[in-house]
Amino acid sequence: MNVLGVNGSPRSYGNTAKLLELALEGAKMEGAETERIDLYRLDIKPCLGCLSDDQLACRHPCPVKDDMSGLYEKVLSSDGLIIATPVYWYGLPGPLKNFMDRLTSLQNMIYHVGYSLLEGKVGGVVVAGGRQGGVITAAEVIASLNYMGFLIPPWSYAYYAGLGDALRDKIAVLGAVNVGRVVALAIKGHSLSERWFKSDLELDPIVKRVRARVEKLREKEEKERREIWAEKQLSPSPELNHYDS
Repeated sequence: MNVLGVNGSPRSYGNTAKLLELALEGAKMEGAETERIDLYRLDIKPCLGCLSDDQLACRHPCPVKDDMSGLYEKVLSSDGLIIATPVYWYGLPGPLKNFMDRLTSLQNMIYHVGYSLLEGKVGGVVVAGGRQGGVITAAEVIASLNYMGFLIPPWSYAYYAGLGDALRDKIAVLGAVNVGRVVALAIKGHSLSERWFKSDLELDPIVKRVRARVEKLREKEEKERREIWAEKQLSPSPELNHYDS
């Protein structure tokens, strides 16, 4: 049982990444093996929209050559996919939109082999945003995944709205952990007559593990960012906001 987590934020340590780490912890609780991908570390070009010229021109493998080639194999070998996204102008950031669009070549195999190569996989989404737009952004992801053939179980969406540390928000933490849980439960064939959401989880150890992981990522990435700013002769504030989505 493999669950792939996709971080659509440019920050490997921000609130979006924190929610994703929580969700992957939840999947592990139900016995899943997990892997995390940070899209901003990869080269994923936009979809060329081949099917707009000819429905049969769109197929797997996609003709565009970039890092998506390796991601296709990871998606295909996974049983579940959890998308983590910030809210950029009430929607998805560009690299994540490219990733979602490029999954079309797997879905469009309906016209080549009779079914979507994504059919039957389980999907979930976690969203972090400063203010409004979380529900719209989550709905965009869920609707797209479902039409590609993903099963969307109950409680498979969680959202944090705010400028502070998402790990301090117990409702957001509980929701994100349950996203991972229900994705794993659905993979295992959990009965619809059974309960899915679990409200009595011991969250403190989970938050502690996630905080330790993202802090290491923050230290590494902050150093890289300061080097870029120095090259461009920028003068950021001495104290950076580590909770950015």
